[in-house]
Amino acid sequence: MPRAEIATAYVPRDVEEKQYALWLEQGVFDAEVRPEREPFCILIPPPNVTSKLHLGHALDLTVQDVLTRWQRMRGRESLWMPGMDHAGIATQNVVERELAEEGLSRHQLGRGEFVKRVWQAADRHRDSIVDQLKRLGASCDWRRERFTLDEQCSRAVREAFVTMYDARLIYRGVRMVDWCPRCHTGISDIEVEHVQAAGHLWYIHYPGADGGEGVMVATTRPETMLGDTAVAVHPDDERYKALVGHKVRLPLMDRTIPVITDPQVDPEFGTGAVKITPAHDPNDFEIGVRHNLEQVVVIGLDGLMTEVAGRFACMSREDCREKVLEALQEERLLVKTEAHVHAVGTCSRCHTAIEPLVSEQWFVKTSELAKAGIEAVRSGRIRFVPERWAKVYLDWMEGIRDWCISRQLWWGHRIPVFYCEGCDHEFAAREDPDKCPECGGTDLKQDPDVLDTWFSSGLWPISTMGWPESTSELEYFHPTSVLVTAYDIITFWVARMIMMDLYLTGQEPFGTVFIHGLVRDVRGRKMSKSEGNVIDPRAAMDQYGTDAVRFALMSLISHGQDIAVSPDRFVGARNFCNKLWNASRLVITNLDAEAPQTVLDDAALELADRWILARRDAAVAEVTQYLENYELADAARRIYQFVWDEFCDWYLEMAKQALYGDDDARGSAVRAVLAATLRDILKLLHPFTPFITEQLWQTLHDGTESLAVQPWPEAGKRPDAEAVEEAMNTLQAVIRAARHLRSTVGLPPSQRVEAILTAPDDECAELLRREESQIRNLAGLSDLELTVGGVPDVSRALPTVAAGVHVLVKVPDDVDVAREMDKLNAQLARLSRELESSQRKLANEKFVNRAPAEVVEKERARRQDLGERKAKLEERIGLLEDL
Repeated sequence: MPRAEIATAYVPRDVEEKQYALWLEQGVFDAEVRPEREPFCILIPPPNVTSKLHLGHALDLTVQDVLTRWQRMRGRESLWMPGMDHAGIATQNVVERELAEEGLSRHQLGRGEFVKRVWQAADRHRDSIVDQLKRLGASCDWRRERFTLDEQCSRAVREAFVTMYDARLIYRGVRMVDWCPRCHTGISDIEVEHVQAAGHLWYIHYPGADGGEGVMVATTRPETMLGDTAVAVHPDDERYKALVGHKVRLPLMDRTIPVITDPQVDPEFGTGAVKITPAHDPNDFEIGVRHNLEQVVVIGLDGLMTEVAGRFACMSREDCREKVLEALQEERLLVKTEAHVHAVGTCSRCHTAIEPLVSEQWFVKTSELAKAGIEAVRSGRIRFVPERWAKVYLDWMEGIRDWCISRQLWWGHRIPVFYCEGCDHEFAAREDPDKCPECGGTDLKQDPDVLDTWFSSGLWPISTMGWPESTSELEYFHPTSVLVTAYDIITFWVARMIMMDLYLTGQEPFGTVFIHGLVRDVRGRKMSKSEGNVIDPRAAMDQYGTDAVRFALMSLISHGQDIAVSPDRFVGARNFCNKLWNASRLVITNLDAEAPQTVLDDAALELADRWILARRDAAVAEVTQYLENYELADAARRIYQFVWDEFCDWYLEMAKQALYGDDDARGSAVRAVLAATLRDILKLLHPFTPFITEQLWQTLHDGTESLAVQPWPEAGKRPDAEAVEEAMNTLQAVIRAARHLRSTVGLPPSQRVEAILTAPDDECAELLRREESQIRNLAGLSDLELTVGGVPDVSRALPTVAAGVHVLVKVPDDVDVAREMDKLNAQLARLSRELESSQRKLANEKFVNRAPAEVVEKERARRQDLGERKAKLEERIGLLEDL
């Protein structure tokens, strides 16, 4: 009795939603505390609650899902913890833009009402993100979903803050911070993106206060000169020895400032004399502290010039710069202007140019925390994959500066520090207090700032497990197994999780950090709307199917290198899914539904059967090893090779004789091999392409337990594997050679020809004789003559040698050899012209040096392809000439 019907084509939309619901219904993704089983745990890098899934998310999430599904099949209690980040600045910006469209501001609403609006937006976006994750196939334990502002995570944040505050690791201080005028908040150093910008270097003359010559300084920010309090030179700079200790007149501001020396000054920059603005430059701030210089604030928190700027007050920084230059020009103090490319710091959230400002902020002392984090990596307790990214981490940790954790926002974890109006006592509290612990007064005010989003994200490995309580989850799943992330947040997130986890629990947050690259387009450019090169993963999943998108991304991923993605990759992966479906359909429709063959009778197996089983063993061993080494692209490519090249192109074609033949015993043996091999193929592919493999598994096994919880295949080692593979290699070489000779004279696949095979010895001849029917069938032969030793002399035959076997394919009389040669020579002439053109282009130094790198590389690849095609044509022409 044949099996149930299986659709002729795979239609992803008919399968994906149904299969995901099946997994949820069966509790496949649910993880429990089971001490008898080895745990495996990944924490999702929490996406921003207002974000939309982009291709980088799809890559990162697919890696995590592949690892989780694989470990689940290996029998480990596998937890993939889902959750989302409240994303302070990003989320507040979204809501402020919505308010602006209504003609409102957050200040008009007030803090309480504004926070309510943000919660509404967060709740609105949360369901969308979960749907996107499920659409991708994420096998998360959704019962455990966390949010960095939920009750459990909030308790962990307050506990961590108060613990570190009481230990004097958190302090409030006046420091220069990177201030975003657009977001109206200070940000940490690593939240500043430095972009190269074409600007200018302006040379300004500061006249001597006593009527002397004065000094010329060079600056990229003339608007800040209004707040200068000194001019500095290097102490060893002989050019300015006579000027040190004297004063110069600050242009436009009618006050004098001293000329000082400081070793931080670079004598090679500009004129070697630099203006010092302690309130608006981090280097100048340090010089100002050393020399006790006044901090004159001329740019305010709103990015506008302050009253101290005099006639330039209330101007934007850009307008002020223009007006200052005009005024300097009028007073003939602007000496010259030079083009100058320099790095401009911008806010990573809104891309506004940041302003270094002196401000009172909250900081974490990081020096001692960093020492523990450095030791954890150096000792090997935490390893980076690939290892080279450990250096990035260590370099940053060794030069770490105190972490600014306060943000002048309303959305986020409010800093749990309280001030008593009665006695000025400052204290941190785990719960909102009713009275001052010092004087008992009830007139208390809470600090208005909120914590940096990365503070709560830094607690993610423990807050999600119930810390500060000693929960069974924390004991069982922590430290987690692996963190998967891109290299761009090693310093933002990875380092902070390590520091905070080690301090608060004494344990590492994870054992391994797997670093992958960023997604680029085929030209290596960052994907952006302005470039028009964005690929929406949801649209890609709609067009190609989720499994195709996942498999394409995993086929490209490399250890920490950026990957180039194009729609062609998804097309190739979709073709692979279709190939798998069609091959599986052929197998399933030829199996007996009532008594499927599952037991392999080794004595009934022939060469092709033994070969595919040996190749299956090799594929299982290699894929497992690749996954253990986090070489996911190699694992995907090895599965692809096994399924397409070995199983479909060879074994299935060889199996058809038995499937459609009259030998029942032979048919049963082949069906058993097909069923066993297909089962392991589906298991190997399941972590990569879960939807199609689950659908095929349910069809193959008629509603049995989900493929997601089936055991991972084990690699055996057949004792005859080497001999079998050597024999099969010979057989394949002979068949390929015969096919190649047929194609030389342009024979269609349907036209059968005669061939003569001459084996080098009796053993080889016996192999060819035993497999004669397979050779005839796969090489398209009508008649096959087998000889040993001497090669017969045959007219109108094309010769070649494959695996020591002399192959002669007779050219039918109806083939016009001269005409075929004319066609090939015409093709050769065209290819030769194209190759010469390509070679000339690459020999042109102007092209190589001036054209974009990707264009040059594409041309080199084209030259190589043309050369290979030309060589093959010449070979075919040579064979025909010998006729």
